[in-house]
Amino acid sequence: MPAEDSDTGSPTGELAEAVGRAALAGDVTIVAAESLTSGAIAATLGQADDASTWFTGSVVAYITEMKQLVLGLEPGPVINEVAARQMAQGALEATRASVVVAVTGVGGPGPQEGHPAGTVFLACGSGRDGIDVHELHLEGDPAQVVDRTVHAALSALLRELGAG
Repeated sequence: MPAEDSDTGSPTGELAEAVGRAALAGDVTIVAAESLTSGAIAATLGQADDASTWFTGSVVAYITEMKQLVLGLEPGPVINEVAARQMAQGALEATRASVVVAVTGVGGPGPQEGHPAGTVFLACGSGRDGIDVHELHLEGDPAQVVDRTVHAALSALLRELGAG
C-alpha cells in the first residue's frame, strides 16, 4: 500500500529511489505527464537521489484545454486510453526524455465522463518500444486515489526500466 507522503523513507519514496537507480543504470531519462495527480509524480521523483541527472520534469495539465494546448490532445474525452497515450506522446515530443509515464483519471468523489471515481488510465513506455496503457480501478477517497496512482505510476516505470 502506498504511503500518504512522498518522502524517500516511505514505500513510494523507496520506489522513486529504485526508479532513479534503474534510470541511471540504463542511462535513460524520464518525463511525466500528469492530470489526476497534479504534479505528485514529479514531486515524488524529484526527491530521489540524483534526480537532476535522470528526471527531466513533468507536464501538469489538469484542465482539458491545457492538455490540448501543451500535450497535443485531440478534442474529445480526456479520461480514456487514447488521451493517456496522447499525453505520453506529447510529453515525449516536448522533451528529449527516453521514458514517459502519464496519468489521467477520476479522483472523485463523484464520476466524470461516465467513469466512476478511482478510474485511472496510466500510460508508460518509450518512443522506441511504444507506449502501453492500463486502466486501473483504485479504491479510496480522492487523496488516496492520487497516492495509489503515484504508486502505480512508479511501479510501471520500474517495469518499463526492467527493474520491477
